[in-house]
Amino acid sequence: MPPLRTALLQSSGRLGDTAENLKALEEAAERAARGGAGLLVTSEMFLTGYALDLQDIPGIAEPADGMSARAIGEIARRHGIAVLYGYPERAGDAVYNSAQLIGPDGAPLANYRKTHLFGCFEQDAFTPGDTPVVQAELNGLRIGIMICYDVEFPENVRAHALAGTDLLLVPTAQMHPFQFVAEQLVPVRAFENQMYIAYVNRTGPEGEFEFVGLSCLASPDGVTRTRAGRGEETVVGEVDPELLRASREANPYLRDRRPGLYASLV
Repeated sequence: MPPLRTALLQSSGRLGDTAENLKALEEAAERAARGGAGLLVTSEMFLTGYALDLQDIPGIAEPADGMSARAIGEIARRHGIAVLYGYPERAGDAVYNSAQLIGPDGAPLANYRKTHLFGCFEQDAFTPGDTPVVQAELNGLRIGIMICYDVEFPENVRAHALAGTDLLLVPTAQMHPFQFVAEQLVPVRAFENQMYIAYVNRTGPEGEFEFVGLSCLASPDGVTRTRAGRGEETVVGEVDPELLRASREANPYLRDRRPGLYASLV
C-alpha cells in the first residue's frame, strides 16, 4: 500500500466570509492534488473563521449536508482529493464545532463534533459532541478525527489507538502561549499511541486571539515529518503504512497495557 501524501493547509482564511474561504480551499486543493497529495486538511472552523461574534454563529452555521458541504464535495471530486475541513455545524437548535471528511469522489465519509470545548468562548457558542471516536476508511488507512483541545486529553487519543486509528486528523485553533502543544505534545501523542497525527493550525491575529501556526505531521516513531512556521503556508508529508507497521511491531505500548489497573481513571 503506497504512502498517503497529506497536505496541511495552515491558514485562517477570512473571518465571516464563507465564499472567500471556499475559494481559498479550492485553490489549495488544486495545488495539493497537482503535487500528488491524496488528502488536504484544514484548520478548526476554517469555513467561517474562528473568532466570530457569538450572536452571529447560529446564522452562519450550516448543516453537515448544507450548501458548503456540497460545494466542498464538488471541489474534492473535481481535483480527486479527500478534504477535511472545520466548520460550525447547525443541527436543530444546537450548534457544534465540527469537522467533516469528504472523500476524493465528493461523498462525505465522516463528521465529528468537538467533545472538549476550550474556554468561555467555545462553551458559550457550542454544544459539546458526545461521540469520542469517529473514523473512516481512506486509501486503506483508518482515519480518525478530533479537534484541537481534544488531543490534549490522553484518554481521547488512546481510545482512537484502541479502535485502530492509523492517521488522526486534528484541525486546530491553537493560540499563544500554548505552542508547546504543537511542538512537544503532538509528537508524543503520536509515539505513545503508535499512529500518525496531522495537527493543522490557524495562524496570526483574529479577534482577541493570536494563533501560533506550527502545524505538523507527526509519525508513530515520534518524528515530526513536516512542520509549518508561523505564517500562512501549506506543508506536505507522507503517511507511510510500512513505517506504521514496523513502528507498531517495535513499540509494544498497546500490547503491554494492563487495563485492569486503570479502573480509577473512569
